[in-house]
Amino acid sequence: MTELDLKGKVVLVTGAGSGLGEATAQAFAQQGCSLVCVDINQQAAQRVSESLMASDIPSLALGCDVADEGAVSDAVAQAVERLGRLDVVVNCAAIDHTVSVEEMRVDQWDQVIGVNLRGPFLMAKAALPVMRRQHAGHIINVASTAATRAWANAAAYHASKWGLVGFGRGLGVEGRPHGIRVTTIIPGGMRTHFFDRFTEQGIPMPQEENLQPPENVANVIVFATRMPPESVMQEIIVTPLTETSWP
Repeated sequence: MTELDLKGKVVLVTGAGSGLGEATAQAFAQQGCSLVCVDINQQAAQRVSESLMASDIPSLALGCDVADEGAVSDAVAQAVERLGRLDVVVNCAAIDHTVSVEEMRVDQWDQVIGVNLRGPFLMAKAALPVMRRQHAGHIINVASTAATRAWANAAAYHASKWGLVGFGRGLGVEGRPHGIRVTTIIPGGMRTHFFDRFTEQGIPMPQEENLQPPENVANVIVFATRMPPESVMQEIIVTPLTETSWP
């Protein structure tokens, strides 16, 4: 198998200021890519971008709410203007409110769906014309094992991640004629700040041994983009060996 050489490719990562997004940006940087680090926290995105530039990796930091259509369009436009092209988009940004359906406020529901599902749609909508002109591109959507089963107090998160799997399948069909590939990554639990809210809300944390380093998942994301152009990894499940949520 002749893998794609990613050197010189331009990769945009949402949620790049921490967790899986940061690990993904670092993993692509190791392949010689230029990075667009997008995060709602501008300072966090800038920190990651500066760490890349310190290693002579071209990088751009952008503060962006991925649920905001104008902000997303502007971020993609800036990426293309500053770095010349856009080869890969990785939708890592995600949020959750861990409360029951009865207790969840409508604005909390809207925020989860907005970031986790509307965001990848907006980013794909903005990136597709660029990739179509290039006759190539790759969009990676990060779902979750929450798209394979269900548990209490996560209905909005489940809805967003199940929806993201369906969106990826439809998007992949539309992208094929233009050489645009779509991959949905379905990771299990990772050792990131995502579980911080559990402590704040008095929810038991997952056991450390049942979580995986985000770098492991980031390496899978990079591997998917290196597939020969005539093939695509449409969906990939990657979990800690001992995770109980799959199967």
